[in-house]
Amino acid sequence: MSFLQAVQLTIQDHYVIIDNGILEMTISKPDGIVTKIKFNGIENLLEETNEEDNRGYWDLNWSDPGSTGTTGYYDRVKGTNFQVVVEDEEMVEVSFTRIWNPTSKAKLVPLNIDRRFIMLQGSSGFYSYGIFEKLKEWPGFNLPQTRMVFKLNKKWFQYMAVADDRQRKMPLPDDRLPERCQALDFPEAVLLTNPIEEEFKGEVDDKYQYSCEDKDLQVHGWICTDPPTGFWQITPSDEFRTGGPFKQNLTSHVGPINLAMFMSAHYAGEHMVAKFAQGEAWKRVFGPVFTYVNCVPKEVDCQWLWDDAKVQVVIETESWPYSFPNSEDYPTSEQRGNLSGRLLVHDRYFDDDYNPANGAYIGLASPNESKSWQLEGKGYQFWTTTDEDGYFFINGIRASDYNLYAWVPGFIGCEIDMGELVYEPPSDGPILWEIGIPDRTARGFYIPDPNPKYVNKLFLDHPDRFRQYGLWERYAELYPNEDLVYTIGESDYEKDWFFAQVTRKKGNTYQGTTWQIKFNLEQVYQDGVYKLRLALATANQAELQVRVNNPKAEPPIFTTGLIGKDNAIARHGIHGLYRLYTANIQGSKLVEGDNTIYLTQAKGGSPFVGIMYDYIRLEGPPNSYRS
Repeated sequence: MSFLQAVQLTIQDHYVIIDNGILEMTISKPDGIVTKIKFNGIENLLEETNEEDNRGYWDLNWSDPGSTGTTGYYDRVKGTNFQVVVEDEEMVEVSFTRIWNPTSKAKLVPLNIDRRFIMLQGSSGFYSYGIFEKLKEWPGFNLPQTRMVFKLNKKWFQYMAVADDRQRKMPLPDDRLPERCQALDFPEAVLLTNPIEEEFKGEVDDKYQYSCEDKDLQVHGWICTDPPTGFWQITPSDEFRTGGPFKQNLTSHVGPINLAMFMSAHYAGEHMVAKFAQGEAWKRVFGPVFTYVNCVPKEVDCQWLWDDAKVQVVIETESWPYSFPNSEDYPTSEQRGNLSGRLLVHDRYFDDDYNPANGAYIGLASPNESKSWQLEGKGYQFWTTTDEDGYFFINGIRASDYNLYAWVPGFIGCEIDMGELVYEPPSDGPILWEIGIPDRTARGFYIPDPNPKYVNKLFLDHPDRFRQYGLWERYAELYPNEDLVYTIGESDYEKDWFFAQVTRKKGNTYQGTTWQIKFNLEQVYQDGVYKLRLALATANQAELQVRVNNPKAEPPIFTTGLIGKDNAIARHGIHGLYRLYTANIQGSKLVEGDNTIYLTQAKGGSPFVGIMYDYIRLEGPPNSYRS
């Protein structure tokens, strides 16, 4: 019979040590910085050449109210008070708090921050969560980002895994030093020119190439091959991450660095920044997340470490919400609610029936000024998918006020009729033609091969080929003299519609581009209104203008105005924030026979200005419908 060792807590003058016989963790006191993780015969999984406060920590970016941008002041959170919350044989929970003092001369975000660490008996890892609180009378501020960071020992961890098909041996952090690389057009991207290991020469390294949508971001981490050891970040629930299931976040990257992202403006820009006013109270629990470590004998394939981490994900998600965190701010399952129902789709110009919404995303998000779950950054969100009959079940819901949202693959828009739980996609007439498939991304359009000078070998012949560096430059190479022209009935959007409408370099400047859609109408209802639906997968400092049959017409029949700070083009994302527009086209603007719609992205100044389309369609007037 084997016996589990009791969890032991040792409190020293400047450190707290927690040991359950499987791993030992050392945390600085009262700072709350993880300085050492001892496991599988390795004295420290973290980078010991770093200063102690640069190994395992929480940090955030914040800024003064009224300021713009997504950075501001950087704050590596350090506690000023230490407390033992629970200590017994089965569990230790410790707390490191920092209380905001309005009279302090230090420039700190007006938040009380309580960071907790939990170790359980028999558990190969530890849990972390944070409680952020702003009191009503405190000053306002902006909060673009907060996260937990682990910087691992580069001697041990050189193989990274983000998904089944996104794994590889990684360059060393030294390879990003100026004498070993060439800086590229965006600060995070470098071309490895003189790496320590020859196999990486000529590759691009950029942390954004390993971004992931939150709905797929449950586990990621690193593998040490000798001794075979894994270090994994497991996120068992999305409820505390901002921006909904399609929000993209960083994962792991060269360092070796492992991240747990809670709030970020990546791929959304300033629209995603949480902004708090004076007089506004706020409290939010981030986590718990599970830092999991595993090992195997040397004769076992190291891939088992990844497979085992995925098994652990199932264990953690099935245990959510956890029963062990000792905080009144983290409700147990008995204190939470459930929601179930059925979602139907009714598209009156496609089918008179009410059809089950198969595979739809349906969720709850806290109300916000933008009335969009994509931009919700202060509360909690709870999402699920419907089954083939349209039924859904959301459990473990925190008590609060929520809006209900849904998005159905293959349909534009994302609003539902709460009375009947019927989704009626925007449609005012028969579809005359369409380009693409509405899935909120530009994935279905033509994505070129990368320039051979800027290759990441992982993404050669890969489903995520859009993650290669510099694809925006390929547009001008494919269309050196004239912009894209797409002919309905002849062109193929998978081959002939470039995935991003980017700028074109002329001399030392970047200028907007105009794409054409050519189509034929046998009959035109001169008194009717045609509707051009434009679903955008992303926009960055762009303005989309629509003209019909006259590329120089002023004013255009439609313009978005200046939109977007998503930056998905530079950061290898196939989408940022979803936007849906409708351009009304008077029938008198069209002719029987050949017509042309001109789509002008009018802004320039940078190679990263532009848009990605998700889906485009032209609808005829309602009176042109034939049943």
